Amino acid sequence: MSTFLWVASSLALSLQWIFIYFSGLHPSPQWMALSAGLAIFGASFMLSWAAELAQFEIPQALALALLALIAVLPEYAVDMYFAWTAGKDPTYTAFATANMTGANRLLIGVGWAAVVFAFWLKTRKKEVSLEPEHKIEVLFLGVATLYSFFIPFKGQLDLFDAAIFITIFVLYMRRASQAEHVEPELEGPAEVMAQWGIPARRLVTLAFFLLSGLTIFVAAEPFAEGLLATGRTFGIEEFILVQWLAPLASESPEFIVAILFALRTNPGASLGTLISSKINQWTLLIGMLPIVYAVSSGRISPMQMDRRQIEELFLTAAQSLFAVAILANLSFSIGEALMLFALFTVQLLIPDPNFRYYFSFLYIILAVGLVACKPDCREAGRSFSQEKQQI
Repeated sequence: MSTFLWVASSLALSLQWIFIYFSGLHPSPQWMALSAGLAIFGASFMLSWAAELAQFEIPQALALALLALIAVLPEYAVDMYFAWTAGKDPTYTAFATANMTGANRLLIGVGWAAVVFAFWLKTRKKEVSLEPEHKIEVLFLGVATLYSFFIPFKGQLDLFDAAIFITIFVLYMRRASQAEHVEPELEGPAEVMAQWGIPARRLVTLAFFLLSGLTIFVAAEPFAEGLLATGRTFGIEEFILVQWLAPLASESPEFIVAILFALRTNPGASLGTLISSKINQWTLLIGMLPIVYAVSSGRISPMQMDRRQIEELFLTAAQSLFAVAILANLSFSIGEALMLFALFTVQLLIPDPNFRYYFSFLYIILAVGLVACKPDCREAGRSFSQEKQQI
């Protein structure tokens, strides 16, 4: 029954916008943003289920990477629209950057932390440990993060950056495809549908891919424009709406799936999927922006960034560096999750541009300190725990 409700709800959310779109109706900007956003939300669930079912056909590491890629396709669709429009109207460049930085910071500050919190609530274990094969993900994320620091100093995103980021992504996917194939552990509707037999499972997988893809394709532009129009109507800064509300709508289903994995005491798959999502967003998503911009504008020219965009990108790179430092020894504690979430939350409450640099340098200092002391700190923590048990 619960599976039927999940699937029916996702279908209803997607189909309501498809009906509005093809019927020629023209709702107000607020309703357009809400309706298209809900459609993307519903389509994201179908994408996640389809990607999970596809894990039966390919290696698990590649499946997790593809799951992460597919799960963030709604985010890609919205950001690609902004980049395409920026090629004709440079004011949209800020929105492309806002959406990309918001999605990346939200993924780490909320998504990663939520997995650890959920696992702790379920098991009371204060640490999530990753399998050794996740080292490759941490490595690729670290390489992409180190290169990303060059972009704020250049003040632009160009085709050379695109080549670097896409190369990192291709190498990561190639490495993931070489992993051993094992049967996936599914949760929720995907678990039920996996028992329907191979023909039915493949048919449902294909149907979900096609319907969700159509929904996202026809909803991305109205959702983006509806957000901007809503901001103008109510006097809300458009940059803020695009940076936080758009990624929240497109990435919430992925967060829910990851939390369900954690509650099922499978934090490795849960956190592994979100790490793969971060790699996708921090390589392919950034790399596609200048390409789409150049094709739209009809000339080879970089995406120029203003001061606000430079600050946001530098802060996002610094947060990513801190996240890599946390995962350097393949462990993620409840204390580290609290720190990630707290730093992310405080940023939202302090709009002063100077604080973006303060937080950026704080992230960098914490990352360096964590890499330098983490092995010793962990050993000290274990010794303290053993002494406490003896007492």
